[in-house]
Amino acid sequence: MSVPGERAERLAAAARERELDLLLVSELVSLRWLTGFTGSNGAALVDAAGAPERPGIFLTDFRYVTQVQSQVDAAWDRRQVAQELLGPGIAEQLEPGEAPIRLGFDDRHLTVAQFERLRAAVEDRAELVPAGGLAEALREVKDDGEASRIREAAHLADHALTEVLGRGLAGRTEAEVALDLEVAMRRHGAEALSFPPIVASGAHGALPHAEPRASVIEPGVLVTIDWGARLEGYCSDCTRTFAVGEVGDEERAVYDLVLRAQEAALGAVRPGPTGREVDAVAREIIADAGHGEHFGHGLGHGVGLEVHEGPRLSKTGEAPLTAGMVVTVEPGVYLPGRCGVRIEDLVLVTEDGAEVLNTLPKDLRVVD
Repeated sequence: MSVPGERAERLAAAARERELDLLLVSELVSLRWLTGFTGSNGAALVDAAGAPERPGIFLTDFRYVTQVQSQVDAAWDRRQVAQELLGPGIAEQLEPGEAPIRLGFDDRHLTVAQFERLRAAVEDRAELVPAGGLAEALREVKDDGEASRIREAAHLADHALTEVLGRGLAGRTEAEVALDLEVAMRRHGAEALSFPPIVASGAHGALPHAEPRASVIEPGVLVTIDWGARLEGYCSDCTRTFAVGEVGDEERAVYDLVLRAQEAALGAVRPGPTGREVDAVAREIIADAGHGEHFGHGLGHGVGLEVHEGPRLSKTGEAPLTAGMVVTVEPGVYLPGRCGVRIEDLVLVTEDGAEVLNTLPKDLRVVD
């Protein structure tokens, strides 16, 4: 069975568990995962009782009919409808019956206006049942092809940063370095960025989501760079912190602390522990060193077709890690007005442990 067929079968099984007749997939990231469609307007009606070789109906409008022929497997009943899919376009596919069918919809992504339009269109043909998160939960566990794409995206991003660092950091602005990194990733084959790169020097590094400024990077400071590439739809995410020339004892101590916490947390990544338990490994080390209040975000998150997806490695992460998940491990310590350090790796959970997908070293590197 093809990968799209396997995904449709898994999603149909999840829909049956919810006692659904059909499941509407309209959120575009999950739709791409399910069918391969990369356009901006499409939807799938997954038949919970259908045979694996006939997963359901795929809908799009005139603009994407040709694209669908090459992207969406012919096992789907591919149909052209009006551009307004979430309304008459869906209702037209539902056969009237003695009792309304149970139609699951993604209540996490549909707006109130879209829901009201859909409800008015299906009227007595369907009972709309909230079913958000079914596809996202399945997407958390990557197959071999997905893991390979993420690994390739991580290696591409590593090569791009290595090239940029070869041109130095001192005397360049944060914004210049960020642009250089973006161009380098594109040149190395990235189809897009996972997110706009973060380049933050000195006290600006104390902002976890700092935006690159037109400020010159001076010698004697730390610089945090957070970047990622998108390849065939899949994202990478990595962070390294560098010294520009010689830095002070405080900066080195903070760096050593974060590295120690990050390495310990990496050692805890394997099937079984919850996200909260892995988060606690790094958090306890940082708190014991007196910097608990300076580590305010979660340890990590899932990465795939989206750069932030499930599972969560945080105080609230109750789900256990499973082989096939790809997560970040990224503790940080941020001292307001002074400096910040974050070290992040992208990690594939394997059957017996974990594989770090990034290749760059983590000892504090001095870059002129």
